[in-house]
Formats: sequence, C-alpha cells, structure tokens
Amino acid sequence: MHTTKVTQKSALAGFASAGKPGYADRPERFCNTTRNQSRSTRSPRRAGLLWFASALAALTITPAHGQTSWPKGANPFAGVVRDLAGNLYGTTTYGGEKFCGFYGTGCGVVYKLDPAGHEKRLYAFMGLADGGTPSYAGVIDSAGNLYGTTSQGGQGVPGSGVVYKLDPAGQETVLYTFTGGSDGANPSFGVVRDSAGNLYGTTGGGGDCCGVVFKIDPSGQYTVLYTFTGGADGGYPGGGVIRDSAGNLYGTTGGGGDCCGVVFKIDPSGQYTVLYTFTGGADGGYPGGGVIRDSAGNLYGTTENGGDLSCTAFFSPGCGVVFKVDPSGQETVLYSFTGGADGGFPFVAGVIRDPAGNLYGTTFAGGGSGCNDSGGFGTDGCGVVYKLDTSGQETVLHTFTGGSDGGNPFPGLVRDRAGNLYGTTGGGGDLSCTFYPYAPGCGVVFKVDPSGQETVLYSFRAGL
Repeated sequence: MHTTKVTQKSALAGFASAGKPGYADRPERFCNTTRNQSRSTRSPRRAGLLWFASALAALTITPAHGQTSWPKGANPFAGVVRDLAGNLYGTTTYGGEKFCGFYGTGCGVVYKLDPAGHEKRLYAFMGLADGGTPSYAGVIDSAGNLYGTTSQGGQGVPGSGVVYKLDPAGQETVLYTFTGGSDGANPSFGVVRDSAGNLYGTTGGGGDCCGVVFKIDPSGQYTVLYTFTGGADGGYPGGGVIRDSAGNLYGTTGGGGDCCGVVFKIDPSGQYTVLYTFTGGADGGYPGGGVIRDSAGNLYGTTENGGDLSCTAFFSPGCGVVFKVDPSGQETVLYSFTGGADGGFPFVAGVIRDPAGNLYGTTFAGGGSGCNDSGGFGTDGCGVVYKLDTSGQETVLHTFTGGSDGGNPFPGLVRDRAGNLYGTTGGGGDLSCTFYPYAPGCGVVFKVDPSGQETVLYSFRAGL
C-alpha cells in the first residue's frame, strides 16, 4: 500500500517547542511555484484555467509579505463539504507552514469550521511526501475521515501530487503518490467514494498527455480506468467524477473533442463513451466543474466560456452557460451568462440541485461594477451566487462586492436541508490580508440563506 504516515497534527501550527522554530530542521519546500505545471503546456485556454490560483505568489508577493504568516490558511480556492452536525471542512491553497513554498506563502491547510464559526486547522501540508497545494477536500466517511488530493508534493519537487486520508485526530495517510507518468499527474479536484471504500478521481496531467481517471481500492491498489488522448475523447478533465448506483462514472474535460471539451461516461467494464462534445459556440465551451445527475439520468453542469458570444472573457468568447445533457446525449442550454449583473465566467464552479429541480451555483466574475476588473477577465464585478429555476429563470441571490463579504468565488456550493447555501471566495474578507492586487483579501467562508441574506462565517487573515 502506498502510504506515508505523517504524525504532524495541527494545533496552531507546527511551531516547535523549546524556543526552536518549527522550520529550523527542514529545508524550504517549493510547492507554490506553478500550481499545476502540466496545465501550462495544454493550450492557451487551458493554461489559463487555473492561472488565477497558480502564479499569484510568484508574480505578486512583495518581500514584505515574506515576514507574514497565515497559519490558519489563506485563499480557499476549493469549496467546502458539510457533515451531519453542520461542521464545514475545506482546504486553502496557501498558508499553513510559513517556510513552505517560495516567499513563505505556505503549502495550504485542511480546516474545519464549526456552526459557531470557530475555525480549526486540522492539517498543514509540508510540500514533501505528504503533498502540497491541496485540491478539494472531497468526501467524509461515516468515521469522520476526510479524503482529498493535492496537486503538488509527493515525489520530487514540486511533485505531481498525492491522494490522502486525514483522520479525526489530524493524522494524514498518503494513499497514493503520483509519479507524473502513465499513472497521471496533478489532481486538481477531489475524489468520490463508494460504499466499498473505493475512491475515484481525475488528474489534469500525465497519462499519455492529457490526464486520467483513476480508482484506489481500500488496500491502496491504484488503477487507471481511462487515459485521455486529447483527441475526440477529450483531454484535461475539468472537475472530478460522480458515480451512479450502477457504478458508472460521469465527468467533463476542459479540452479535446472538437476544441472545447466533452461530457463523458465510463461504465464498470471500463468502456468510455463521449456523451456530448462542446463546440465553443452557443452550446458553451470548456466545462470546468464536472456534472451532477438527477434520478432520470440527466446531467447538469457549467462551461467557462461560450454561450452569449458578445460577452468576451479571458481567451475565448462567451461568459459561460449552465447546461443539461439527457441520457440520449441531447444538450440543452439552460442559461447563458451575459457578464453583467447576472454574473459571468463560472470557472470551476458546477451546480447543485434541490428536490424541486432548482439549480444553484456561483460565477467568478460579473455582478456589476464597483469591485475590480476580476484580474482582466473582461467582465466587471466580483461574482455572484445564483439560482436557476426549472423554467430557466435566473435569480441572483448575492452579489459579491470584494469587500468584507468576499469576492471572486472559484468553486460551487453545498446546501443544507433548510435551503442554506455554503461556499468560499478566493478574495475579499479581511482586506489587510493580501496576496495579489486583483482582489485584495485572503478569502472567506460564507452562507447565503433562502432569502438571499449573506453571512460571512469566517474570514482568513494573517497572523494567529
């Protein structure tokens, strides 16, 4: 079994006793150079997919920031998962161990936020065998163990990432270390878990060129279920996978197909099927957040571009769409973002669905002026939280200002039984905590109630 036991537990952080700095006997770790190096060679479009989260530290941190620490984490570019007690769990891209990564930005943390808003750092990555720059904290089992991935660390520097398990005591076990070869490299999304304890996920690189779909069984046996070629089958999976009761896996790729990605299915025998190929036109292009599935077998997701082509964002025209693909492979555009008050550029945020069939999600940009230029994405605003009803009517539930309420949400949402929505923003919050100029602040965890009232549950900040 590919395991590495790491006995570090995070109280407030890896600070050693007896007056000795916790980093004194460790070399500097380099996990925040380029967040996902395999992505940078894909194409102009895919090079930009995680630009916002990849080069912030290297390009914009001033020497003064090297004297600052973010022990509880900073910039939660991944979303949250929620347990039955109402606790939220997530990861931050930066912060944690001060002397991990260039400029002392840290290699990220796993955190827990209780219903009272108290944040506890569960684990800080060291950028070595334990991994670094965590992706989504993907799933919690009935025993309270968290399973997730890191896009760096593991083997070598900066490394190709790991799949890990974190127990309730804060002890990490590395379940698999990617080599960057045929087994894949740089997983940028979380994992899903079946009732037998098998984990399933994707990598953004490795394989033949363009990523893989993988499975890890409870004994630690790793299996590549499919290797993308970057051709008609797609390449560079955007989002993880979901699994139905028959064992079929579904997901999206951000490249390949005709140009602009595909929706795919893998059956239990390993048979791969392209369900839909995006053209980059009115149907959307470059899906980044995976899919969800209803009881009738329809799949729902978002694309980063395409749709309303008069709205230009980033490298490609269009500010994205919300789509549905039925079991026959017929795609329907449920909504096209304009980049105005309705939001634009869903980035890696998919959608969630309530029992009435309403969809909920976030956009990275749009929402109106008065925020910032969203890093030059061509749309004004710091993003929105939206609801899309079954008739295709969009309602903006909250518009981010980039101030204390947060700004520029990357991921999607989770929802409780009362209809409250929970998510994160990469910027905003405590504006004295700043990594980069486009969206000051180190991000927040937020809640939006059914009336649209937003509450900041936690703001990430520098210092203790």
